[in-house]
Amino acid sequence: MAQIRFPEDFHWGAATAAYQIEGAWKDDGRGASIWDTFSHTPGKVKNGDNGDVACDSYNRYKEDIGLMKDLGITMYRFSIAWPRIFPDGTGELNLKGLEYYSNLVDELLAAGIEPVCTLYHWDLPQTLQDCGGWENRDTIDAFVAYSEIIFREFAGRIKYWITLNEPWCISFLSNYVGIHAPGNRDLQLAVTISHHLLIAHGRTVKRFRELGIEGQIGFAPNVTWLEPYSNRKEDVDACRRGVAYFLEWFMDPVLLGTYPQFMLDWFAAKGVNLEIQDGDMQDMRYSIDFIGINYYTGNVGRYKQDEGLFDYEDIDTGYAKTDFDWFICPDGFYNVLCYITQRYGNIPLLITENGACYNDEVEEGCVNDTRRIQYLKQHLIQLNRCLESGVNLIGYLTWSLLDNFEWAEGYGKRFGLIHVDFQTLTRTRKNSFYWYKEVICKSGFDL
Repeated sequence: MAQIRFPEDFHWGAATAAYQIEGAWKDDGRGASIWDTFSHTPGKVKNGDNGDVACDSYNRYKEDIGLMKDLGITMYRFSIAWPRIFPDGTGELNLKGLEYYSNLVDELLAAGIEPVCTLYHWDLPQTLQDCGGWENRDTIDAFVAYSEIIFREFAGRIKYWITLNEPWCISFLSNYVGIHAPGNRDLQLAVTISHHLLIAHGRTVKRFRELGIEGQIGFAPNVTWLEPYSNRKEDVDACRRGVAYFLEWFMDPVLLGTYPQFMLDWFAAKGVNLEIQDGDMQDMRYSIDFIGINYYTGNVGRYKQDEGLFDYEDIDTGYAKTDFDWFICPDGFYNVLCYITQRYGNIPLLITENGACYNDEVEEGCVNDTRRIQYLKQHLIQLNRCLESGVNLIGYLTWSLLDNFEWAEGYGKRFGLIHVDFQTLTRTRKNSFYWYKEVICKSGFDL
């Protein structure tokens, strides 16, 4: 029987985000975020769902950490809700919010679990959005100031830091596609925000270095892979742009100090240009310790003339789909990680999100989510291939620990290893929980 084994020092974990699990949206001085506003706006989130209660992890974090300890993970990625710390984004510090995260981190450490902290997972304080949000360069300064408070408070306790989660979602999905908060549909705005986000990331890394904080810091772009349908130049170029929209557009400035020219040209052809001020590119390029990688899906793409932003179409070549209607493309995981290593060198890669939506429910006390187990197995095999191919992988954090509020989809899409009944908030370990627990125990699995 073939065996898949990972290094003994490989990190195993799970990930969540504040707005998706915490609830307690007005408790202990928390201010409003753009997701509070967006989710309370009729028609923005399916079924009128919102994160007011979510999984109630704000009040149940000890129970959740007990589940993590049972699972055997050595890392837990969570995010801090900026409006819990600064209800208005700047100004008066909310000590109650800081106390909550301090208690959370202490509980994790007592359980032998390494905290991985994301500073921004989309919950911008609404007060800052009212002043222009990420389009306004003042938000960059506010983010650095907020981050400094967190760095100082948790120095020595948190040793893995992520500045931004999925800058593509913050910029393009939220301000061009418009299906996430704040819901704009303006390509120029989205491109401008993408630029400001990378400045905020770089200046935050700079402040982290200046403070001499012990630990490692990076960011977590979401990536995909498009395999060209043919070797025709039209197919190859269209797929290259489709991947770069997520990958090179955000990684090149941070790691190479410049935007990819072919993407600048592409945006310019759409009437969109960047305003790059003196020092911007230098600010983005402060050295990071690792890249967080979020990967869910990929596919085969073919050129298609289109007046929209991109000129490719997905070709259904037979890949299965998750309950989110996303193609399951494990080989894309291998391809994109090898490509990142080829392009940027041997920088450590931490898989900060990878998982699948399957809406299996509790039956007789069990959740038989065999499709999720298969998805995880397929993707871990690809990670093992990457390790064998010299990719510098340091860990894997699956999405997600818990079923939770899935943004514009509300509570209709389940990604967790643990089922949450959103009426009673009862947690039920799924079969994938037990499978992953065994993987962690053995540092691998048998085929």
